[in-house]
Amino acid sequence: MTPKSRLGAELLAEFLGTFVLILFGTGVVAMVVLFPTRNAGELIHGGYTNITIGWGLAVTMGIYIAGKISGAHLNPAVTLSLAIFRGFPWRNVIPYSIAQTAGAFLAAAVVYRNYLPAFHQVDPNLEHTAGVFTTFPAFPTWPSAGFLDQVIGTALLLLLIFAITDEFNAPPGANLAPLMIGLVVVAIGMSFGGMHGYPINPARDFGPRLFTVLAGFRNNGFSNGSHAWLVPILGPLTGGVLGAAIYDFGVRRFLKNAMR
Repeated sequence: MTPKSRLGAELLAEFLGTFVLILFGTGVVAMVVLFPTRNAGELIHGGYTNITIGWGLAVTMGIYIAGKISGAHLNPAVTLSLAIFRGFPWRNVIPYSIAQTAGAFLAAAVVYRNYLPAFHQVDPNLEHTAGVFTTFPAFPTWPSAGFLDQVIGTALLLLLIFAITDEFNAPPGANLAPLMIGLVVVAIGMSFGGMHGYPINPARDFGPRLFTVLAGFRNNGFSNGSHAWLVPILGPLTGGVLGAAIYDFGVRRFLKNAMR
């Protein structure tokens, strides 16, 4: 396989892996938002717990699809951190990020088309349901709180990804790394999901957010003049590098010394 065809295969894997991730992830949010329970105490369509578990499983499925071909970054924060700390080619960082964002965009379009009657029933003017696809701050007047939340959440994500996949550590066997990373995402959602919806992935937020603009959603974080769309990009990129650095300088260097 030539380098060019190899890169093409990797980009396709990133596209498909992210597509599946966002398909399941936004799909579970659509189920909870568009089909609310009718009576107190009902758990027919679930709530926030369903969302966190659904997103964790979505990450697992996406990794299983792309892992063997591209390493299943599925996240520009992961790609950037691997370029800085693991020798991933810098020339591939932008192509990978574009493929991831495109996969996320298409997945949002598919989920919207599938649930189109429900969207028109629940929110016919598309004024309140962009949150099915993208994230918003819980406290818009405190943008720094959402940014910090994203830095912490993504730092935890990369810290654990590096720990789980490090050959110098004790990685999980039987190809269980994707499941373990999915559980990490569940834990992050349950612990750091309130302030900004824990996108912890620029492609996961920006791709679907672009779709909401084209589809005519009014509360999309762009058209209202807010900068809500920047937080899920800058926060995860910053936090990812921070978490990777913490692992390499706080854990991995001691593991490498122990192997000598």
